[in-house]
Amino acid sequence: MKRTLLAALAICLSMLCTRSFADDNPWTSTTDPDQAPVPKWIWGKDDAKPNEVLEFRTTFDAGLPAKNMAENPSTAALWVAGDDNIVVFLNGKQIGKASRSTGDSGATLIDVRALLSPGKNVLAIRCTNIEGPAAIAAKLVVRGSYRDTFTLITDDHWKYSEAAVPKWITKNFDDSSYPNARVLGDYGMQPWGKLPAATPANQSTPVANLTLLPGFKAELLYSVPKPDQGSWVAMTPDPKGRLYVSDQNGSLYRVTPGPTPADTKVEKVDLKIGSAQGLLWANDSLYVDINGSYEGRNAGIYRVRDTNHDDKLDTIDPPLVLLKTRDGNNPAGGEHGPHAVIKGPDGKLYFVAGNFTSHPEPLSPSSPAQHWAEDLLLPREPDGRGHDPTIWAPGGCVSRMNPDGSDIEAFAIGLRNTYDIAFNPDGELFGYDSDMEWDVGTPWYRPTRVNHIVSGAEFGWRNGSGKWPTYYPDSLPAIVDTALGSPTGIVFGTDAKFPAEYQHVLFANDWAYGRVFAVHIKEKGSSYSATYEPFITGKPFDVTDIVINTDGAMYITIGGRGTQSGLYRITYTGPESTAKVPAPHDPAAAAARMLRHHLEAYQSHYDPIAVTFSWPYLNSTDRFIRYAARVAIESQPLAEWQDRALAANPPTASINALLALSRVGDKSLQPKILDALDRLGFKQLTRDQKLELLRTYDVCLIRMGDPDAATRDRLISHFDPFFPSHDQDLDHELSQLLVYLNSPTVVSKCMKLMSASDTQQEQMFYALILRTIKVGWTLPQRQTYFAWYNMAEEKYTGGASFKLFLQHMRTNAIKTLTPEEMTSLASVLSPAKTSTATLSAPSRPFVRNWTMDDLTPKLPLLDSGRSFAKGKAAFDAVSCIKCHKFGSDGGSVGPDITGVGSRFAPRDILESIILPSKVISDQYRETRFVTKHNGILLGTIQSEKGDSVVIRSNPLSPVDITIPKSDITRRSPSKLSTMPTGLLNVLHEDEILDLLAYLRAAGNPHDKAFKN
Repeated sequence: MKRTLLAALAICLSMLCTRSFADDNPWTSTTDPDQAPVPKWIWGKDDAKPNEVLEFRTTFDAGLPAKNMAENPSTAALWVAGDDNIVVFLNGKQIGKASRSTGDSGATLIDVRALLSPGKNVLAIRCTNIEGPAAIAAKLVVRGSYRDTFTLITDDHWKYSEAAVPKWITKNFDDSSYPNARVLGDYGMQPWGKLPAATPANQSTPVANLTLLPGFKAELLYSVPKPDQGSWVAMTPDPKGRLYVSDQNGSLYRVTPGPTPADTKVEKVDLKIGSAQGLLWANDSLYVDINGSYEGRNAGIYRVRDTNHDDKLDTIDPPLVLLKTRDGNNPAGGEHGPHAVIKGPDGKLYFVAGNFTSHPEPLSPSSPAQHWAEDLLLPREPDGRGHDPTIWAPGGCVSRMNPDGSDIEAFAIGLRNTYDIAFNPDGELFGYDSDMEWDVGTPWYRPTRVNHIVSGAEFGWRNGSGKWPTYYPDSLPAIVDTALGSPTGIVFGTDAKFPAEYQHVLFANDWAYGRVFAVHIKEKGSSYSATYEPFITGKPFDVTDIVINTDGAMYITIGGRGTQSGLYRITYTGPESTAKVPAPHDPAAAAARMLRHHLEAYQSHYDPIAVTFSWPYLNSTDRFIRYAARVAIESQPLAEWQDRALAANPPTASINALLALSRVGDKSLQPKILDALDRLGFKQLTRDQKLELLRTYDVCLIRMGDPDAATRDRLISHFDPFFPSHDQDLDHELSQLLVYLNSPTVVSKCMKLMSASDTQQEQMFYALILRTIKVGWTLPQRQTYFAWYNMAEEKYTGGASFKLFLQHMRTNAIKTLTPEEMTSLASVLSPAKTSTATLSAPSRPFVRNWTMDDLTPKLPLLDSGRSFAKGKAAFDAVSCIKCHKFGSDGGSVGPDITGVGSRFAPRDILESIILPSKVISDQYRETRFVTKHNGILLGTIQSEKGDSVVIRSNPLSPVDITIPKSDITRRSPSKLSTMPTGLLNVLHEDEILDLLAYLRAAGNPHDKAFKN
């Protein structure tokens, strides 16, 4: 029995009340400059001059122990302020900025736990005066179980310099000859007075918030200063163990990891290239896969080199390949754009792009993946929210090319949005593909999945309800389905200094729920099977990329969508050996893979023995070998195998040969193909053979056209006796075929199965396939059918598109009715009432126009003393539930915010509410249309046909607007979110904090407190 949300919240609340946050929160020890010891305002010996720059520094020993640095200190918080602009450095590394010249207070708060060193440390502050008086003030508080609290303040012991001095910010600089700073007075003096509370700056999730498997250790090496270095999403190591990383919408950086966080060095790559979601160091070069465009360079893969051998990249070669959107016009970009690029064991570059990206052109005729089509027997229902209505096969693609960009091939197709790919030690390619979370609750929902990406593979992604089931013989299945999530980076543990068990797993990042999976892969025939377990979980821990570096450690970046980034190092410190151990080896599986590779070699070129060699393997019991053999045969001249396919063969071989012929043969062959399929019979076949046979009939009819009336009748009489079979998959295939053929009995049989089904998914399947059939209905059946929609809209739940799928299915079904039926069914044809409310602030009294500066300093208060009941009340008060799915409740206008606390820090959650237009997900961005006759129209695209675009201007209304394409003069992505600003302005401070605490801790289906 499912636990209710309130009961789950009660459990979370009880957990919260018994938990101590003192060791997790870097701000629990006071850094309030108002409390003793009070910092001094300091400056040089003379009064400040306009545009004067002074550099201040002091050295100190905070008493940190040399060992167990991961556990100490528990608090290390630095408050610092300046007039006008300051830049702060600790141990030679820039750690923050503050400015009064931009209208801010000029103060900042920085968590420096990861940057302090045992022994000597140096804190340096560069201050730039614009005009008027100038000064700096600082207070550092360090606390740990090893000693009493250490406090450092600005005073007359600090040294300063009037000119920039090389290495001034480093530990070993000799400042003994420099003058001491002059104290102007205590904090609180005029003209500065008491400053507003400082904002914690650029601090990543502390390692205390991460849960790792026993024996593994995490270090936060670097908290990325977001205003300067953005949000990191891609990473690759070079042979020296340095990491090249990319800001999602900005520059590249080179990171040299040090033995401690303080020793880690970050350098900007001084070239106009960035916004990469794929990076690869290979062939003495950095390959950069730009997503979108950057500094005048369009999406594609670029080679960046060090031509003068000074250990700095200096040259960007012309693009090896350019990548465009599906319409072929704009540079491909966004969350479904160009992603990873890796080097294969064959020396070629393999790269993957999401389903909004067109396959690269020109494609070599040697491409293993060819002959793609939608291949849907019945009309699909496009996504209810119009997410991808014009995105067709081949969907997301894996391509490969030579290192110089020549000979580009389509290697595998039919993915949705695989972000990263990786080779295992056997030279086999894997990817972690995304789900479409809006499909949850429908029969066509496909979970996130790990795929074994073989040559010529098709994985069957199609938009809307068109996604192929995993048993189609013209596609390949996943090796394991995983949970709801957002897949990002993956890497094999092959070179990791981990225990043997974790040297042979695939580590896979889930951005949405803040975790890294360890996917345990096992040989199975010529492919693999897999299981998975959580390896790291965190809150927030929005993991983007993951690599194994030359030191055998794992490195992970967090960030994405403008959130706070950080770089983490994962090592093993437990008792088990980390000596390299060969992977388990099954000689039979190795032989099967070798055979598959032999077959795959024929997919790229003509070979006179290809058909003869491949033919027997059409009958293989190994699905991946059978698939490879069919694709190899399809790649050979039709004249060499057409007659052989039509002749007598063993059932499995015959089905796959006829499938190949249906895919590439001439339409005139349809009667012969259908005759050959009929000869196989149906009753005597195995279940798998029946499924493959039915799919082959489908493909023959889809690609070669409708059969004549006599053939149609023959096929109905052939299959009607076998339906229903009481096997769910077989009944799905039989029912679709009989609906396509207009069987006179199919409506009655499907309605009985629909009524007998005990899941919403199974009922919805039959509702879907019956929605376009016009004949064979009785009036009571129509009554029952449309009454189901009323019940389903009221009782059933799912993803963001679920209710809209139901509404659109109903609309299409109504189109099949006669006028007489419309009259008779009037009582059940009205759809369930849908809110037409506009997105506006709730009608509560105005409290305050809240800003980030108002609320960010209060975020440390989230860790104790919050009320979940009041948080839920605030959640309801501002109508979040109207637009956002949260747990099992809520609307579908905005992103699903279930588990938001696992991927976003409190500041990021707050920013997304106060500044909703700052970062807008591709899936929720409206399009702005400039028209000739109707002015400017704004809305989400619901569908797009040859001569018109259908948009929805109010996401809470079912009313659509059709815009003739001839009326459109320009279209562009909207820069404004559909989420209104000012939602928090009707709440008091405590209510906002309770709301944030509620969002952080509740609603995550993977939280132990919310499991059944």
